[in-house]
Amino acid sequence: MTAPVLATTLNPDSPEAQARASHNRALADELRAKVAQAALGGNAKSRERHTSRGKLLPRDRVERLLDPGTPFLELGQLAANGLYGEDIPGAGLITGIGQVSGRQCMIVCNDATVKGGTYYPMTV
Repeated sequence: MTAPVLATTLNPDSPEAQARASHNRALADELRAKVAQAALGGNAKSRERHTSRGKLLPRDRVERLLDPGTPFLELGQLAANGLYGEDIPGAGLITGIGQVSGRQCMIVCNDATVKGGTYYPMTV
């Protein structure tokens, strides 16, 4: 059994539809920029301090944990976004679903480059 085709009166070439499409593209671009910024974790000084101590950055740890070539579905990149009046990427955590030794796993990685690993109310 197939579902009936839904009729629409939308004209994608209308000025209103074009304006909405443009607005949605701008929102998507803004979202991609926020996710990319959050993926950096803490500021450059914090990342440098972390690596100068011989430590792997958190995303590198997650990458090494995952089975090679398998995807990682990150879930909390924008947790605490704009909530505390300062940058707290992902509320200081990297969370997601990935494959480890052939099994799908929930992964939670503390990001010490974000405020030294401090937990905020939105972290938990």
